[in-house]
Amino acid sequence: MAFSADELRVLRRALAHALTTTSSTAPPGTSGPERDRDIQEYLRLAEAVDEAVREGGRLRTFLLADLARYRDALPGSAAGYLAQLKEALAAGHVPGPDDLAALRSLRTRCAGGAELARRSALLRHCEQLAEQSVRVRLRALPGGRSGARNAREQEPAPKPEPKQPPQPPRPKSPRPDRPIPTPGEVFPPRRKPAPPPESRTA
Repeated sequence: MAFSADELRVLRRALAHALTTTSSTAPPGTSGPERDRDIQEYLRLAEAVDEAVREGGRLRTFLLADLARYRDALPGSAAGYLAQLKEALAAGHVPGPDDLAALRSLRTRCAGGAELARRSALLRHCEQLAEQSVRVRLRALPGGRSGARNAREQEPAPKPEPKQPPQPPRPKSPRPDRPIPTPGEVFPPRRKPAPPPESRTA
């Protein structure tokens, strides 16, 4: 039975969860033979999954090297390149710019109707895979959508501003069309009293 790279990752997470659940649900101090057997089977299966992941990585490396050789020999190796590309995609390969350029070049060359349709369909599939990969990487960036959402969730709620005491009313500004009186107009100078008239003697 063969598993894809994504399926192997899901299987590993499921095994880790099952092992954690088995260990955490057992009462402390209990170690029955059935529980020990389950744990040993989980560990053996996890080791088998790890080996399958390593083997898948080695196979993917070999497929990519073979794919590069077929791509460098285009257009004469078109049939072998297309077959090798499909096998690499099934192993989890994400097509890069070189693969997309090679498929676009092959689509413009003379071919039968069925072959041209097959190349066009493979090109659309590779473009979708490349676009999905770019979106996943952009969302994983600190400024991406997920990063912005996490930042909003972790941001503390704004504190309410303290109420300011009422301010006394400000004096009204003077009217520009009204002249400001001078000190002499406000405080007129005091006049000296007149001397009394001199009395005349007869």
